[in-house]
Amino acid sequence: MKFLDARRLTGPSLLFDGPGAILDVLCSKDEAQKLIPVWQRHVERMLSELAWERCEFRSLLLSGGVSLGFTSPIDALYAASEINEWAFATCDAELNGAEQPDFEAAVAAICAAKAEEANPALLQLESLALERGVTFLWDDDEASLGLGRHSQTWSVRELPNPESLDWTAFDDVPTGIVTGTNGKTTTVRLAAHIVRAAGRNVGFSSTDFIAVNDRVVDRDDWSGPGGARNVLREREVDVAILETARGGLLRRGLGINKTDAAVITNIAKDHLGDFGSQNLDELLQCKWIVTRAVSNGGRLVLNADDPLLVKKSAEFEGELIWFSMDKNNAVVRKHISNGGVAFVLEGRDLLVADGDTKVLICHDHQIPITLGGAARHNVANSLAAAALTWSMGVSLQDIGAGLKTMSQEENPGRCNVYQVRGFTVLVDFAHNPEALQALLSMAGRLATKRKALCFGQAGDRPDDLIRELAHSAWESGLDRVFVSELAKYHRGRESGEVFAVIRDELLNCGADAQQIEHHGEEIESLNSALEWAEPGDLIVMLALERAPELHERLASLV
Repeated sequence: MKFLDARRLTGPSLLFDGPGAILDVLCSKDEAQKLIPVWQRHVERMLSELAWERCEFRSLLLSGGVSLGFTSPIDALYAASEINEWAFATCDAELNGAEQPDFEAAVAAICAAKAEEANPALLQLESLALERGVTFLWDDDEASLGLGRHSQTWSVRELPNPESLDWTAFDDVPTGIVTGTNGKTTTVRLAAHIVRAAGRNVGFSSTDFIAVNDRVVDRDDWSGPGGARNVLREREVDVAILETARGGLLRRGLGINKTDAAVITNIAKDHLGDFGSQNLDELLQCKWIVTRAVSNGGRLVLNADDPLLVKKSAEFEGELIWFSMDKNNAVVRKHISNGGVAFVLEGRDLLVADGDTKVLICHDHQIPITLGGAARHNVANSLAAAALTWSMGVSLQDIGAGLKTMSQEENPGRCNVYQVRGFTVLVDFAHNPEALQALLSMAGRLATKRKALCFGQAGDRPDDLIRELAHSAWESGLDRVFVSELAKYHRGRESGEVFAVIRDELLNCGADAQQIEHHGEEIESLNSALEWAEPGDLIVMLALERAPELHERLASLV
């Protein structure tokens, strides 16, 4: 039994619909079954000592361990996390003979932490917002009422007198959530462009940046709840599109409690091996958290071509919208026959099907980022974005216009094509076997002489997933491989360790050692590939670490 983490949950999560504290423990299933009642008993003892209000307890068995949690007021979450740390130490003493922590000292320390964290005014504002049906967002620094252009934000220590507020001035703006394994960022950008093309001010968060229309608010990975709150507090925003990734969902929960629509693009092998996402079933459970936000009146958009999502959909009781690359998909056909709505591809046509009615949105080759329809994964992303924005009230005419005007420059790092000295360079973010397979499948539709791949992989991926990535790459028919070290993503591994796994798998697949190069930086791999390439060749560049530098280099050569 090993302590892994104790942290706050600020929104809907695997355990709760609201805030709480979670304890992650590495242990066997038998150890977990012994730990759960002992942990709850000790937490209850501490809560009683602190005169803490009643709370809800939850536990969740996971591969390799257990998550234990209890609900908490929003102004006591740090103290709640300290309670979990103390409770684990006490359980470790009782179950494993570790040193027993001093109870009186722990009570004093947690009591002091709770007093310092306490914010009665924040709790009052939260309660009044709930009573009046006004959206309330909060974090360590700020609290806000309403969303977007109907919002107002204050410091959590300088909150207004509730009686001085015009509560009728606070309202929501349409919001959409995008999650899944592959295609999240492109779907967000497509949806945001559609909304912008429809004449609305759009704010969106993603793994790359937060933006309002063309204004970048901040560049970083903002795919967690912090990114959602930042977007929803921007007073220019009429509509918000929020990328929601696995990490934020596991660590803090969902950024908002209610949304108009949510899309899950797919469930594929990525980030497997982390606690809470050890396998595809756990990853699916994590992504499924977003359905909580659409359970009361919103629409859930799912990929009918994904078997895991199809099976899981039986658990959702709200309104479902499907999208599929196959008009004859059995799930879609049944859904439509029962009066449902689906967004499908029929030949080269993107259609919305409703009963016996089919309406053309546009043709796949009219969407610039599909490269004339060759980039099938971006056709799927276009269907997802169309279904999402339609579910948020955007007209089909505006959706079609938006898809047809979304340029490569507005989707940096995702399926970008450069023509350099007679050969082609394709830049993308593909970072798992499924995404790479889709990218290389598209590349196979392009007429080329020789083909090279520049890529690397993060160190927190298990060896079998790294090998699967290398295997998929070589099986696509490569002539040269340039492997980047990606020092930023070593994540516990030694320099050269990931390369050694990739190289070994490539050799096992039949590559010659002279066909494999190793470089420290992505830009070095790209430069070497550019020297190697001849007219008619294709270089596929996976930009994971320093994408802006790569795009600058390529733009200078075009």
